[in-house]
Amino acid sequence: MRRLIRQTLLLSFAALVLTGCDALSSEPTYRGINVSGMNYTPFNLSRFTIHDKYGNRAGGGGDLMPGAGEGRLSCCYKLKGTEFTVDWEVYDGEEAFKDIYAPIKVIHKTTQVRFPKSNISGGPGSVVLAAHFYPDDHVEFELLKGFGGSRIDYSEVNHWLKTNFGKAVTGDDSRGTVFRRTARIASQGWLKYRLTDSVDLQQYVYFTLLINPRFDEHPSVQRILQETKGQPGAFGAAMQKLPESVIAEIKNNRFDHVTTGAEHE
Repeated sequence: MRRLIRQTLLLSFAALVLTGCDALSSEPTYRGINVSGMNYTPFNLSRFTIHDKYGNRAGGGGDLMPGAGEGRLSCCYKLKGTEFTVDWEVYDGEEAFKDIYAPIKVIHKTTQVRFPKSNISGGPGSVVLAAHFYPDDHVEFELLKGFGGSRIDYSEVNHWLKTNFGKAVTGDDSRGTVFRRTARIASQGWLKYRLTDSVDLQQYVYFTLLINPRFDEHPSVQRILQETKGQPGAFGAAMQKLPESVIAEIKNNRFDHVTTGAEHE
């Protein structure tokens, strides 16, 4: 009997040594995870590193264009806890494009992220920690199974604009310049009104670019923004139904401008 107890204790000790302090900690531990960055900023995301309080690191990036990232993974990492620090770097793709021989001006950022304990099933390499990078420089984490998970699609917005308005949108600019402009305007739609739906952003960019950059100061647009707040797709649908007379007022800037009170608080 004593021999059996001794063997049981030895096995328990061995298991504790193999798992380390994780076995005694109430902090969540995520092992063998993939990491993916989702870039919603108007800049290129060149790299990012996630640090926990226990010395573990996970990283990703790789020059992600605005709106890119859901199909690119880095594997395999261990992270622990609910408090994380993200160090990340971005650069202005438009500035870099102007002079391809000049040194790229990288902007370093640091963001604190709180990620409550989350449970998701799957073996090593099957779970993805998605890091969502937003235009206001805050970062959100999300556990996913497999690829996907992007919350804002700038490429879909850009494709719609080029398909429907052609040269009026593209002019003589390069494809990259047109896309970055779309992403920059769309990111403002998120900053001001938290628009994420592609139809909403299509209308926001269209009115900003081709009608009037201050279109959202028109009383009718302000009313739509207030009435559709928190309803993805509703803003875009309502803007498509604006009377031609109202659109003419906006385009000719013949209206009383109101404060954009629908901005996110």
